[in-house]
Amino acid sequence: MTGNATARPVGADPLAEISGLSLGPVQGGPPVLHDARLTVPRGQVLGVVGRSGSGKSSLAYSLLGHVRPGLEVRSGTVRVAGLDPFDRADARRLRGRVVSFLGQDPASALNPALRIGTQIGEAVRLRSPARRAHEVRAQVEELLLSVRLPADRAFRRRLPSQVSGGQAQRVALALALAGTPALLVLDEPTSGLDTVLADRMRGLLAEVLSGGDRAALLVSHDPAWIASVAHEVVRLEGGRITGAGTPDAPVPAPRWSAGFPAGGGPGPGRAPGAGSREAPGAGSGGALSVRGLHAAHGRVSVLHGVSLTVPAGSCTAVVGPSGSGKTTLARCLAGLHRPARGTVEWREDGAEGGHGAPVQLVAQDARGALNPRESVRAALMRPLGRRHSAADAAREAARLLDLVSLDADLLARRPGELSGGQRQRVALARTLAAQPRVLVCDEITSALDRETASGILALLGSLRRTLGVTVVMVTHDLTAAAHHAERAVVLDAGRVAEAGPVDRVLTAPEHPVTRALLTHADGVVLAVPDQRR
Repeated sequence: MTGNATARPVGADPLAEISGLSLGPVQGGPPVLHDARLTVPRGQVLGVVGRSGSGKSSLAYSLLGHVRPGLEVRSGTVRVAGLDPFDRADARRLRGRVVSFLGQDPASALNPALRIGTQIGEAVRLRSPARRAHEVRAQVEELLLSVRLPADRAFRRRLPSQVSGGQAQRVALALALAGTPALLVLDEPTSGLDTVLADRMRGLLAEVLSGGDRAALLVSHDPAWIASVAHEVVRLEGGRITGAGTPDAPVPAPRWSAGFPAGGGPGPGRAPGAGSREAPGAGSGGALSVRGLHAAHGRVSVLHGVSLTVPAGSCTAVVGPSGSGKTTLARCLAGLHRPARGTVEWREDGAEGGHGAPVQLVAQDARGALNPRESVRAALMRPLGRRHSAADAAREAARLLDLVSLDADLLARRPGELSGGQRQRVALARTLAAQPRVLVCDEITSALDRETASGILALLGSLRRTLGVTVVMVTHDLTAAAHHAERAVVLDAGRVAEAGPVDRVLTAPEHPVTRALLTHADGVVLAVPDQRR
């Protein structure tokens, strides 16, 4: 089906309707969303797919009456249960009570200063008839149990910083379910989780969405998941709905499980440790060396004696369950988190002087890393202005954009006017402006569609070849690790569970946590390419 199609199953009772909705930059320019039309029937799940920057999140946020900063509604209407979410009075009646939101970043939904039980209790008081303390507590406990979390007093008294990423996501889901909303808006709710937790979260959401008359709009880059839970699917391209119909993609069985017994061992046609590619630029000598690294957040120990070596010019993937300490390790490598004990040292034989900070972090959230009020030009000129004249810095800014495959006409734009992939490339360009020798990339593709993510990873490979930079890739994407890294380090509970050549770790895993990550790899083929080519 082509054109601006509307997903409207015959006879279905519409809970939410979007008609002719167009959104665009306040200062003018092409629309981010153009003449969108869709219906979300009661009791059904509407899936939304499309590349990063196609307008999926803007479409989803409109059901809550929210528009990203820098954008405005140019035309069209949105109705949820007959009310206008862009009307202030109607929005108060809708948000949390009729429509709730769950996104990819649980930290944005949780108040870091309030205990988990307190936050859910406040939501219960606002959205339900419960007023007495024992009634509220009973509903809080019921909500926690419904998302498979402990409901005891000790857990309820924890702060968000004292739970793992998977637990935080389920707490955010419990918040979204408080008040039994009729419509759930789900925007990539599993993108920041490891394969095991993502698989469990998909199963939990499938239970939440099954039966009853609760509806959902589900935005995801995972076509197999969309096909398994959605009744209808719409596709966006360049801000336009280009197709709508019934999902027909079968859900693939996990091919890891089929080709690889749970006890480990090489897959068909592979031998353990087969192949070892020489990293681009590895012949120059030198390495990033981590020895006996211990780190903590307050009184909570996170890393316990982590040691690893990343040869100059190579790529090492750091994988592991959510909450295993990967981001803390990344921040320690970049000098953004002071370790309690241990050392992080970069040395490179024959390296020229004049470089900036040798290790730089490329964060997962490019939107949060860039100042929303600042143009791309200003973001790049700040680090460049320390070493160059204004004219030379301007030329270097254009060169850096070209290096990350972006046009110089983006220099005048602000982050809100860029797609997710463009923002990530700008963040990478700004990092390169500091002339790093090591790039520590923390889940930089987790919020991107597969095509855009592949482009970012290919760009990292190009930078390794052209600039000789060393890459530490923190990721939940085991396919990315298999295809772009020479070595893999698996973290579990702040310790190195196993480490070695990526083709050995991902085809003949020795530790149970590695086997678990691979078993729940969402049906992705984890065949490691011959690394000798």
